[in-house]
Amino acid sequence: MSKYFIKTNQSRCIDCRACEIHCQAKNELPPGVRFGKMVSAGPVMKKGLPKIMNMFIPCFHCDPAWCILSCPTGAMTRRGRDGIVHVQTNLCVGCKACIQACPWNVPALNKDTKKAFKCDLCMDRLDQGLKPACVSGCTAHALEFLPAAEVSFKKTEAPAVGLLLQKHRSLPRQ
Repeated sequence: MSKYFIKTNQSRCIDCRACEIHCQAKNELPPGVRFGKMVSAGPVMKKGLPKIMNMFIPCFHCDPAWCILSCPTGAMTRRGRDGIVHVQTNLCVGCKACIQACPWNVPALNKDTKKAFKCDLCMDRLDQGLKPACVSGCTAHALEFLPAAEVSFKKTEAPAVGLLLQKHRSLPRQ
């Protein structure tokens, strides 16, 4: 697991999606590709009032990471010093195994290079002492970049899973 976590402050998020735009611009992502996704659900009742719940879902850098386990070439790897899961593009053959394995739909295939790419928490920025682009670009300051040790599952992934399940239930059945 990564030693970092991006947490959404529900009371500050205004669903402006600046996090997605800054990530997309920094990583030069093609239209429609997002490493981190804003998921909205609701309305839910909070203190007797309806509220839309927003959650920014970046890569969780899982442990074990299904993308790493599925990669036949070792291109999907974990950086030792901080646990960030990233792609070594020189080893990637574009087989899409990581894309199919990820339950969060984070890895994508770069149509130009025919290689996988994914959220790496802007590890180049981290190495410079900066925060990820999504966090720095959040106009409402709703995203917090925290050490994972300071964040409990109950307060982070559990709400994200709940939002995803709620959104999944609202999708039309085929």
